[in-house]
Amino acid sequence: MRRFLTTLMILLVVLVAGLSALVMLVNPNDFRAYMVRQVAERSGYQLKLDGPLRWHVWPQLSIISGRMMLTAPGASEPLIVADNMRLDVSLLPLLSHQLQVKQVMLKGSVIQLTPQTEAVHERNAPVGPKDNTLPQVAEDRGWSFDIAGLQVADSVLVFQHDSDEQVTVRNIRLAMQQDKSHQADIDFSGNITRNQRDLTLALKAKVDASDYPHLLTASINQLDWKLQGADLPQQGIGGQATLRAQWQEEQKKIAFSQLNITANDSALSGEGSVVLGEQPDWALNLQFDKLNLDNLLGQPASSVSSAVRQQGQSQKSPPRPVIAADGDVPDYRGLAGFNARLMLKAKQLQWRGMPFTQVSTQVTNQAGLLKFNELQGNLGSGHISLPGSLDARSSTPMATFRPRLENIEIDTILKAFDYPIAMTGKTSLSGTFSGHKVDADAFRRDWQGDAQIKMNDVRGEGLNFQQLVQQAVARSSNVQVQENYESATRLDTLTSTLSLKEGKITLAEMSGSSPLLAVDGKGTLDLQAEQGDMLFNVRVLDGWKGDEKLVEMLKTTAIPLRVYGKWQALNYSLEVDSTLRKYLQDEAKRRINDWVERNKDSRDAQDVKKLLEKK
Repeated sequence: MRRFLTTLMILLVVLVAGLSALVMLVNPNDFRAYMVRQVAERSGYQLKLDGPLRWHVWPQLSIISGRMMLTAPGASEPLIVADNMRLDVSLLPLLSHQLQVKQVMLKGSVIQLTPQTEAVHERNAPVGPKDNTLPQVAEDRGWSFDIAGLQVADSVLVFQHDSDEQVTVRNIRLAMQQDKSHQADIDFSGNITRNQRDLTLALKAKVDASDYPHLLTASINQLDWKLQGADLPQQGIGGQATLRAQWQEEQKKIAFSQLNITANDSALSGEGSVVLGEQPDWALNLQFDKLNLDNLLGQPASSVSSAVRQQGQSQKSPPRPVIAADGDVPDYRGLAGFNARLMLKAKQLQWRGMPFTQVSTQVTNQAGLLKFNELQGNLGSGHISLPGSLDARSSTPMATFRPRLENIEIDTILKAFDYPIAMTGKTSLSGTFSGHKVDADAFRRDWQGDAQIKMNDVRGEGLNFQQLVQQAVARSSNVQVQENYESATRLDTLTSTLSLKEGKITLAEMSGSSPLLAVDGKGTLDLQAEQGDMLFNVRVLDGWKGDEKLVEMLKTTAIPLRVYGKWQALNYSLEVDSTLRKYLQDEAKRRINDWVERNKDSRDAQDVKKLLEKK
């Protein structure tokens, strides 16, 4: 054991002595001109090193430099600026005049991928062959130079495509190791802060750069991400992802496949591509097992009780943070800057508390002309289709949609958009609507259109038309009615035409029926003021007892019923007295006419007949 320790100590002393001698005998500044020349010859980039180079022995033999800059040929600004650079080198190659750099580490660097840092080629410069332009091991000319790894810490990446806004990635940590065939393992993390939002990224990937810059392929095996900040859910949006991506230099094309990504409780798979150019061209094919927009957009689901929801109507929600912008930006201006084709399918989709299933979407965008060729799905036992278009090519966008509803529960729609109307029924609708902005608030204010609507199994809470009419008649006559304590109006069917203009809905040609009721009418609904004024003609077909003639008259006579006021506190007026008074007048007149007819030869009968004719 003593001999082993003695031998180990001797080897350690020899190693330390050898390193010390090497540091004393080899001046790292001898490599400066060679490294600058090699970088220029192999890539065309200009490397500038400020300050002297020095050795750093422990724990890794390294060359330390001061401030460094790397500039593309013809660029007006450097691609990389770093406070310092560390080159981890191998010891043994130094003995044979070889500088083998195992790893480059940049600390406090600023990496700019902007138009100002791109290489500028001369117009008449020859075009090189499409061979591999990666640095190859050069012939030994006194020294040789090779790099196997790269580390970046505490750095910033600035990215800008053409005239688009700059995107800054901060707190970058990057570790990359590549083999001789340019197969690399990458470990990266960083965060992007923009518009009061913070995106945190961490990924591990394998990169094939054997044909770079013509082709670059990456398999991202692990990607963790989280987005937090203004106008987002309180818990933020986050998840994991895996995908395979490819960059094709000649076509300026990014393609991705085998995409699997989670975002909170949503799950997405699919593939797509984008061809970069003056107008990027996107093609996306996405599938969702579950897409919960309420969780992603921060919209509360309408699963609370009606009482709680209606109580909340009077409480104003706190304003969301305002995201700063340069001047007044027209709505949907960004659509004019690209073309796109999107195919999307979702087995489950949650939006505003509405659980859609089997959703299918086909959308195209042609420089601002957005067409929803297909937008459909199932809601409960019903089906909804919403084809349409959005033309954003001018300063005033115009959206047009042609909704088709089949057996959709109306209560679900009313709750989803916070309309305090207590009504249920299977609704079918067909129409056309248009407006300048696609959102619920704009629909309440500015949209216009027409539709035909039909409802089955209608139940309107709050007012029982049959009960109102029968109780009013019972108070003014000797007719008896059946007791009915239900505070709702029921109809088997209800049809109407609907017209929308500047937040006001006009309902005309209304007609509804059930075994107990027959209703027709018209009226208006104000979506902004949440109030209405409806006039119904109500015939109660059953539930009467008493005078047979009066009952028969009541069954065939429509009683005017006006319902008006705020949706949450409706008022009504019922014209029963005038109807009964007219009935009594008509009945009295009929009996007098009968008496006159029976006594037509008498003088009194003739006088009465003349009197009736005058009236």
